[in-house]
Amino acid sequence: MRTVLTTVMVCAMATLDQVRCAYVDMDGTLLGPGGGLFAGPDGEVAPLGAKAIEACLRSEIEVVVMSGRRRSTAIEDARLFGQGCCIFETGAGVVMEGETYWLTGTWQPDERTIHQQIEDSGAPALLLEEYSGCLEVHDPWHRDREVSHLLRGLIDTNVADHFLADNGHEELELTDNGAVHRRSPALAELSEVHAYHLRPRGVSKAHAVAAHQRMRGYKPEECVAVGDSREDLRVATMVGSFWFVANALERDPQLVEAMAGHANARVAEEAHGAGVYEAILTTLRGG
Repeated sequence: MRTVLTTVMVCAMATLDQVRCAYVDMDGTLLGPGGGLFAGPDGEVAPLGAKAIEACLRSEIEVVVMSGRRRSTAIEDARLFGQGCCIFETGAGVVMEGETYWLTGTWQPDERTIHQQIEDSGAPALLLEEYSGCLEVHDPWHRDREVSHLLRGLIDTNVADHFLADNGHEELELTDNGAVHRRSPALAELSEVHAYHLRPRGVSKAHAVAAHQRMRGYKPEECVAVGDSREDLRVATMVGSFWFVANALERDPQLVEAMAGHANARVAEEAHGAGVYEAILTTLRGG
């Protein structure tokens, strides 16, 4: 790897007060193939993702999981890092010290979850019918969700959003949360497969990051974020420094064009957890 923890930590001491929070995506970013914290891209044991978290904890930097995962899972992920806050279901809500703050606008849970309300609207079935052969439920991770419907396939989300609006579902949108490996035989011919979240319009990781910063009193320039998807890139407008892990561009080369409008966005040389390590430590030393 390019850096050595002890060396970089000595260099970082003069700039620690400039970084107060790190927003870190999980699947495809901190976690390696199969969702393992110590899983390297080539099947090796890779400890640098854990070392990235260690560097933040030693530097008293809050680590906020910002994930597409369901609330209960994101809470447990945060707990494993000794943290009391997380962003779940691609920004549907923020959990802070055991309290959930829903960021879903007029869509609010009552006797039925927001996920069930979206199901009742007919929008998920409509999308699956329209994009048959290109879109399917992201089994088994679509289960037990409270807000978004989790799908996988390969479609143009802008076209899909127009389709939803034309069919009376303008209050919903589809967002791309990055490339995934799992697919059924029905999608075998697709060149790649992405995970998509069907969610209330206006929900995003970026808005959730902004909400968390207001709660904590953080300034954007005091924060760094690391991710692997177009959804994560939207957070670049809310932080001082944004990083893609290397595998993000390996799976989706068009992200280079998407980065063009974000002067603070960079790409790590390393993939997955090692890329997070590189991003955190480079930011700490002012690089």
